[in-house]
Amino acid sequence: MTAEVDPTLIDPRLKPGADLLAEGRAMARDWRLGSCRFLAETGMPSEAAWKRKAATERRVMQHAHIGFRSVDRTVAAIGEVHDQCRKAGVTVDRFGITLDWSMGYPQAMRAKAARGTGIVLTGPEDFARITNAAPAAAHFGDFMLGLPAAMENTRAAIAAGATAVGNLGQYFTFRLPYWDDDVATTEATVTALGLIAAQDAEILVHSNLDDGFAGLFIDMACALGMVLIEKHIVEDLIGARLGHCYGHHFSDPLSRTAFHAALVRVSDTPGTMIFGNTVSYQSIPAGNYASLASYLLADILAVGRWPSGHAINPVPVTENQRIPDVDEIIDAQTFAHRLTLHAPFYDPVFDWAKVEAMADVLVEGGRRFTGAALAGLAERGVDIEDPAALMLAIRRMGPRRMEALFGPGAAGPSARTPLIHAEWARELNHKAVTWVAAQQPLDTARSLTICIGTTDVHEHGKYLVEQALQRMGVTIADAGIAVDPEALVARAAETGADAIAISTYNGVALRYAQAVKTALATRGLAVPVLIGGRLNEVPDESNSGLPVDVTRDIANLGCLPCADLDEMLSAIRAIQPAA
Repeated sequence: MTAEVDPTLIDPRLKPGADLLAEGRAMARDWRLGSCRFLAETGMPSEAAWKRKAATERRVMQHAHIGFRSVDRTVAAIGEVHDQCRKAGVTVDRFGITLDWSMGYPQAMRAKAARGTGIVLTGPEDFARITNAAPAAAHFGDFMLGLPAAMENTRAAIAAGATAVGNLGQYFTFRLPYWDDDVATTEATVTALGLIAAQDAEILVHSNLDDGFAGLFIDMACALGMVLIEKHIVEDLIGARLGHCYGHHFSDPLSRTAFHAALVRVSDTPGTMIFGNTVSYQSIPAGNYASLASYLLADILAVGRWPSGHAINPVPVTENQRIPDVDEIIDAQTFAHRLTLHAPFYDPVFDWAKVEAMADVLVEGGRRFTGAALAGLAERGVDIEDPAALMLAIRRMGPRRMEALFGPGAAGPSARTPLIHAEWARELNHKAVTWVAAQQPLDTARSLTICIGTTDVHEHGKYLVEQALQRMGVTIADAGIAVDPEALVARAAETGADAIAISTYNGVALRYAQAVKTALATRGLAVPVLIGGRLNEVPDESNSGLPVDVTRDIANLGCLPCADLDEMLSAIRAIQPAA
C-alpha cells in the first residue's frame, strides 16, 4: 500500500538544501581552516589523515576527555595529561571537552540561557585556546552542529584549526529549552555542513550514534541503518565526510565488537572514537576497573582486527562519583596503553565467527531499514534528495515511528520483533522485571496516573521508570523528553495526573524543580513532584565550576528526590489516592 503525503514532515518555510549549501560554500571564502599545534607538530593536513596513518600502522589511538567547567583549568589539564602521558610512553591522540548546552543557542541569546555543567566558548580565539593546549587533535563534539548556533560554532572551530566537529546525532534528538524552531535549526545545521564540505582540508563531521536515534531504537539493526542514512545525507548529498562514534550503551563485548565489524563494512571514513561504557560503572573505583578492562579489551581487539581510525576512550573509574581529576585521567590512559600490549594475545581466544555472524545480521537489517525509510519518506512527500528536507522529516518523524514503520523485524501486535535487541533496552527491561518481581503490588483498586518527562535528551532513565511503573499497574502520561517545565505541568493537568516524575541528567535539577513548582502554583495545582537522576548543579557563586549535590535543596522545595526505583516506589505509595 502506498503511503499518503504527510504534511507534518514538510515545512514550506524551509529553504532548499541547495541554497543552504551554497550559503555555506560562500561563507568558506572567509572562514578557512586555521592552524593549531596538532596540525603544525604532526605535519598532517587533518585528523582524518592522522587516523589513516595510525590505522595503517595498526596503532591503537587513545582519546581523553576533560570535564572541567573552567576554560583555564581545561587548557591546563589538556597540557598536563598529554605531557605526563608522553613522558610515560603513552600517546593521547585527541582530547574532548565538556561544552555547555547553552552553546547551542545563538550567541546573542546565551547570556539569558540556563547554564549546565560545561564550558562556553565563543569566538575563534576561545576555541584556539583548546586547539593549542597540546599537540593532539581537539574534538569539539556536543552542542556544536545540530543546534541553532551551528554556523557560529563551526566557523569558530574551523578557524581555530579543528578538523572534527560534531555532534550531528544531536540534531535528530536534542531540543534546547524554550526553542522550538526546528526549521531554523535545520537551516543552520545544513549551512554549517556546507561550510565544512567546502574546506580544502578534510574535516570530519562527528556523529555520536548513542546521542541520536540509534541510541533510542530497540533494534540494533536500525541503529546500523541510521549510520547509512546519515552517511547518505552528509557524504552523498552534501559532500562532507562523516565519522561515527558509539559505545555508551554497549556493555556486552559481543555487541561492541559486532557493531564495529558492521560499521567498517558500510563506511570507509575514519571513525572518531569508541566511547566508554560509562553505564557499567556501578561500583567503587577498584570495582570499576573490571568494567574498564571489559569494554576496552573488546574495543582494542575490534580496532586491531578492523582498523578504522576510531580512538579508544578509557573513562576514569571515578566517573560515576565526580568529575575526574588530572591524575585519574592519566591513570586511565596509562591503563589503556598497557592493555593494548596485552590484548593481541586474546585475539585467538575470541569467537570471531559469532561476531561476524551478528555483523551480518546488522548490515543486512540496516540496509533494509535504510531502503524502507528512504522509500517511505519519499512516498510521504519528502524530497529525499534535499538534505535539509530529509533531515527535517526524520527529526519530525522520531525514532519510535521510524522503527515501527521501517524496522526490518517482523511486525507484531504492539511492536516489531528486533533482529538484535538493543542492549540498553534489554538490560533496562530485565532490570525493571527483576525489580517489580521483588515488590509488593500497588493497590490495583485505586488507579494511579503519573506524568513523566525529562529535562534533557537523556531518555534511558525515563524508559526504565516507565517500564517499571507500567508493570506495577501505573498509567503513564508521557510528557516527552527535553520538555519545558510549563509544558510538563500542562500535560499533567490535561491528563489529571496524580503525580509528576522527572528524570534529569544535565546539571539543571534544582532550577528545573523550581520552575515546575512555579508552574504548578500558577495553575493552582498541588501535584506531588518526584525527581531522580543526576541531582546536581553548579552554584552561581561557585569558584570551582564543579557541580554540587542539590538533593536537599530539592527536598526543601517540597519535591521528592528519588535516588532509585525503591525510593520512587515509597514516594508513590505515600501519594496513591484513596479508593
